[in-house]
Amino acid sequence: MIHTSQTAISSKTKSIVFFGTEEFSCLTLAALIENGYTIAAVVTKPDSKQGRGQKITKPHVKLLAEAHGIPVWQPAKLTDITKDVRALDSPAGVLVSYGKIIPQSIIELFTPGIINVHPSLLPHYRGPSPIETAVLNGDQETGVSIMQLSAAMDAGPVYAQTSHQLQGDETSEELYKTLGKQGVTLLLEVLPNILTDTIAPQPQDDTQATYCQLIKKADGVIDWTSPARSIERQIRAYQEWPKSRTQLGSIDVIISAAHVVQSAGQSPIVGSLTIDPSVPSLSVQTGSGQLILDTVKPIGKKEMPIQAFLSGYASQLKSTQ
Repeated sequence: MIHTSQTAISSKTKSIVFFGTEEFSCLTLAALIENGYTIAAVVTKPDSKQGRGQKITKPHVKLLAEAHGIPVWQPAKLTDITKDVRALDSPAGVLVSYGKIIPQSIIELFTPGIINVHPSLLPHYRGPSPIETAVLNGDQETGVSIMQLSAAMDAGPVYAQTSHQLQGDETSEELYKTLGKQGVTLLLEVLPNILTDTIAPQPQDDTQATYCQLIKKADGVIDWTSPARSIERQIRAYQEWPKSRTQLGSIDVIISAAHVVQSAGQSPIVGSLTIDPSVPSLSVQTGSGQLILDTVKPIGKKEMPIQAFLSGYASQLKSTQ
């Protein structure tokens, strides 16, 4: 027989306001719903225009909330939800990839505050892009932190952490899924004690803090003077967005997969292309080492293996920039 603790039962009766926007947020929201927590409302960004057709698109978490009959709040300003939060009975907040800074006046409306699931081992990689940054930097380890939100970015005290070893071939998309699942597991483990105030978060060591930056579309443009290893990491880090873009000869392409070779016979000319018809393969000379392209997507076309690309575009190739 399974015995449910009194702590778990009492914690699930407490109202929770969930903050989230991205697909990464949905894993946690779905788990809270499935495990019987009382989700009083979901706060997400307003619907936005997306894609070439600029179609109005609902955030992922809004679709999930509506499917479960949960009220959705989409304030232009977060202070607009003050009255709604105060109407609830001392709710707790849970935040996962919401995408906006939460003002202190809103944080103070929640008891015991707003609980944040952050995909890094804080105080390492405070900021908006910890997963991409871990891939870019070739880290050997990352993880998830369950923390209490503060006005300063990702600087609040930490309830619990779990680490994850990196193999060096992960894409950011794969790592989002992996850390999303680990974050759900860890949150469900500690949330009952957080909501019943039987666990105290520990302050971060601010002297050890590192930061990551907001990723911009321009970050996806490949600089071939960089080392091949760095470019390969960029391709994996930016596979979802902003994607790694370049021009091969006269062809604008997105590179979605590649691997590094160190060759004694490498060309001294950065950006030069080498086609090996025996494989066939296409490599680009970088600032250090050669990058063999595995999968590319000509702009406006479907993604294709390099063999198919060479079959259709080899005559248009010359040294890149």
